[in-house]
Amino acid sequence: MGRNLSRSVKTLKDRFGNSKTIFASLLLCLDAILVTLIILYVPYTKIDWDAYMSQVDGFLSGERDYSKLKGDTGALVYPAGFLYVYSLVKFVTGGHVFPAQILFGVMYIINLALVQFIYLKTDVIPWWAFVLLSLSKRVHSIFVLRLFNDCFAMIFLHASMALLLYQKWYLALLLFSGAVSIKMNVLLFAPPLLLLMLKGLSFKGVFLALLGAGLLQISVGLPFLTSYPVEYISRAFNLGRIFIHFWSVNFKFVPEKVFVSKEFASVLLFLHLTTLLVFAHYKWSKYEGGLICLLHSWLKDTASKLLSFQVFSCKSRLKMINKEHVANVMFVGNFIGIVLARSLHYQFYSWYFYSLPFLLWKTTFPTFIRIILFAGVEICWNIYPSTFYSSLILLCIHLIILWGLWMAPVEPSYVEEEKSHSKEN
Repeated sequence: MGRNLSRSVKTLKDRFGNSKTIFASLLLCLDAILVTLIILYVPYTKIDWDAYMSQVDGFLSGERDYSKLKGDTGALVYPAGFLYVYSLVKFVTGGHVFPAQILFGVMYIINLALVQFIYLKTDVIPWWAFVLLSLSKRVHSIFVLRLFNDCFAMIFLHASMALLLYQKWYLALLLFSGAVSIKMNVLLFAPPLLLLMLKGLSFKGVFLALLGAGLLQISVGLPFLTSYPVEYISRAFNLGRIFIHFWSVNFKFVPEKVFVSKEFASVLLFLHLTTLLVFAHYKWSKYEGGLICLLHSWLKDTASKLLSFQVFSCKSRLKMINKEHVANVMFVGNFIGIVLARSLHYQFYSWYFYSLPFLLWKTTFPTFIRIILFAGVEICWNIYPSTFYSSLILLCIHLIILWGLWMAPVEPSYVEEEKSHSKEN
């Protein structure tokens, strides 16, 4: 009987991959059951759904002035991709909550599968840690009890990352641009993505990838850009919005007068950009000799091609980037933005929750410390309303994780370096 069991396990491994893949697939099925039970037995929470439907109704009735697309929670503040996505959602669900919950349940599972794919390909966390991806009460709520547009934005983002692992740059940039068109928070991933493009693409590749992403944004916003361009750009791409202090999960301990001030926003922006540059120079570009050396090498290569009139005839790809390095740069770059964001609302947890196990296992912390930090983040996000102490503790945990990432060893940037590094070890 023991031999038969071993043969069965071996057959499963041969057919479905290693045991980590099997465990992840099992978790996906169990989580699908959990999502079904939540939809059936946990009351839906009305927050933004009616406002979304009102804004979509205005769009479908022909309104193209963004200042007039409003709902019961206020004016529309998302790019036009949001309207297309929720118009489709309204068509599929008839605008009713229960079928929308079923749709969002399906999207939750698709998103989890994409994240599991990224984790399987980067192979950073142990098999049992995959269960952490299914343990968040708040994230389940964000998807199937609140129906936020953050869910769609992160699905597009994670699909884009999955393509980046295989250097499918052009399609990845289109999906990334699609994510931005649904919600602007995805731009937190833009600086690390640009760095990866400089590592993996020539001038031709970067130009074509950015051109495709830009054209998608223009195409999505075209009905509004050709009719009321100022209203569209000022509302859909407003980077200076001031959030309500009451809803802040991360800086509730800061006095409201300071929280809403331009000085506080400027300090956080300065720290955000500085931290990105420090990580980009000393961590993400270490194997290239630092950020300045990377930029110098890329510009020198571009200049030589330009002088020989080969800048658009050369290969668009430079080197194959290590998959773990791709995920690390993207996840850490976004996390830096999360740590220094002026305000995190409850649905914003979906912006970085799925990267937490990866980030924690990139540090050199003992496993029990990683679990404590993970649990601490989840507990803070489930305290409603947030308090002076919960927000302060959350910021401290974020800073501890960021420090752990700074102290962590640097993985090889390129596949060639990864192979030679493996041989040395």
